[in-house]
Amino acid sequence: MHALAPLARFGPLVATDLRDVTSDPSALDSSGFWAVAADFEGRLTCARFGDVRTEPVPEPVPGRWRGPAAGDWTSSLDRVSYTAGVQRIREHIAAGDVYQANLCRVLSAPLPDPDGADVDELTALLARGNPAPYAGTIRLPAHGVEIATASPELYLRRAGRTVESGPIKGTGRTAEDLLEKDHAENVMIVDLVRNDLGRVCATGSVSVPALCAIEPHPGLVHLVSTVRGELAPQAGWSELLAATFPPGSVTGAPKSSALKIIEALETSPRGPYCGGIGWVDADRGTGELAVGIRTFWIDRRAPDGPALHFGTGAGITWGSDPEREWDETELKASRLLAVASGAYEASGRTAG
Repeated sequence: MHALAPLARFGPLVATDLRDVTSDPSALDSSGFWAVAADFEGRLTCARFGDVRTEPVPEPVPGRWRGPAAGDWTSSLDRVSYTAGVQRIREHIAAGDVYQANLCRVLSAPLPDPDGADVDELTALLARGNPAPYAGTIRLPAHGVEIATASPELYLRRAGRTVESGPIKGTGRTAEDLLEKDHAENVMIVDLVRNDLGRVCATGSVSVPALCAIEPHPGLVHLVSTVRGELAPQAGWSELLAATFPPGSVTGAPKSSALKIIEALETSPRGPYCGGIGWVDADRGTGELAVGIRTFWIDRRAPDGPALHFGTGAGITWGSDPEREWDETELKASRLLAVASGAYEASGRTAG
């Protein structure tokens, strides 16, 4: 494999000149500019870069990214297993174990050209085929982190002592597709995020400036809420991550019960999917971490050779229809898998 230099890209921000890598979250309150990748299972990689600049996301170079063909992908849960899992969660809800739980599956495909695979090239394709507010690259091959994300969801934004989260719950092709179930699900998760932030924010400072706003994205719409608070004295990134991770929108409510159900039903680790991906500027006291959804990552140590992974899932409530939830996971994946396959590039138009 040719050596790819460490790099992080978040929208117009580009960071190079790797200085330091740590798994200690307290480093995010020290100094410098950090790229942050937190796996759903808890592995944290914080990389400090010496050179940070702004530049446009490069145009994709035709043929530079070689992605899997549409038929190459396999799913950790097939349709039968996934819909059975949805029904099992409904049984847990009926028993009072949980109100809502996210059920996810990981899609995997062999990389056609592992030596030439550069996640930043995939980010360039995604920027054209599926623009997203929290798009980015973290490329640290020596540390096993190669991520390209087109995340639409804010996990944590920090400006000084003010912190904000933007949970997404509720997805449809159009606003007319959104059901009462979607609104109920969003409100449940807002309560959970308020509770999480309340553990590290000053008493009475947590508010909900926006509830169930309809936000359009390529090929679909989401319901998005905003939860905001002021960090309590002495609380920093370590405490903030400990109180809020994994993100509530991709776990369920109550979170502890949902995590047990997820562990029992899902057959593959989520990895960067549903974790946290973004940047922290410790010198300025700012940062922005996305929820790791609409995210691709390369695993060069996969048993059958280097593989590209992508996760998709849906929030399950008592009102969930198993087939509809499977279809939602397909809707979330189809456009991005087409972009990653090069279908966008080949057709010269947005893949859908």
